[in-house]
Amino acid sequence: MRIARLGPLFAFSFLVSVALQAQQSPAPIPAPRDAQAVALLQRSLAALTDTITVSDVTLNGSANWIAGSDNETGSATLKATIIGQGRIDLSLSGGQRSEVIDVSQAAPVGSWCGPDGTWHAIVAHNLMTDPTWFFPIFLINRVLSGANYAVSAEDAETQDGIAVEHMRIYQQPSFSGQGASLLQSLSQIDIYINASTLLPASISFNTHADNNALVNIPIQVKFSNYQTVQGISVPYHVQKYIQNGIALDLTISSIQANSGLSASNFQVQ
Repeated sequence: MRIARLGPLFAFSFLVSVALQAQQSPAPIPAPRDAQAVALLQRSLAALTDTITVSDVTLNGSANWIAGSDNETGSATLKATIIGQGRIDLSLSGGQRSEVIDVSQAAPVGSWCGPDGTWHAIVAHNLMTDPTWFFPIFLINRVLSGANYAVSAEDAETQDGIAVEHMRIYQQPSFSGQGASLLQSLSQIDIYINASTLLPASISFNTHADNNALVNIPIQVKFSNYQTVQGISVPYHVQKYIQNGIALDLTISSIQANSGLSASNFQVQ
């Protein structure tokens, strides 16, 4: 019983600590931004959008959802906005699965539901990365426009036989101390840019056990089969891996950009 209570106690203590440090901070702490890494992200965004402004997107396609021996197929609808709202609806052979996250608010919120239709809140420490992970334009745009994002250039490497440039980002809290280090870790995302095309090849980040923000569960999202639609480059094949095993395989069939998605599309249950 004591072990079961450690998670909620830790989460509560963490959130209280963050709130107190934010109140006590005398001034915002500037986020370190490597000029070379920022310039590469700018070039990548230009390759993706060709200066076209995208405010929202709806993607439709097919999905293969894998969890252990459970392998389900069906259709997928994914929606996202530039301000940090994301929604995934999967109509699978085993039932409906949905996830909604909105990080555009002062306090990010999110929830998910499975085939039983019951909605569950997503814990706060799993709302620190990016709800639009399936559409890299929005992530890169927010990093470039948000002064609170730290950006650094890491060593170039090869990924799936392709030369990629590696950048690391995280959100810089407005306070210092242990809570700040944890927030930086929770919000860290590694972005890998194809060195030839400048299009994102993948992103990596961690999710965490619901009852312990210190337990890292690695996630990798791979982008391929880019196609130009409505003047923007969109990956028509998106694969999500959890702990090196594929968990969601998406094949996009259509895209609609700038349709005017409203907050009601991302209403958290």
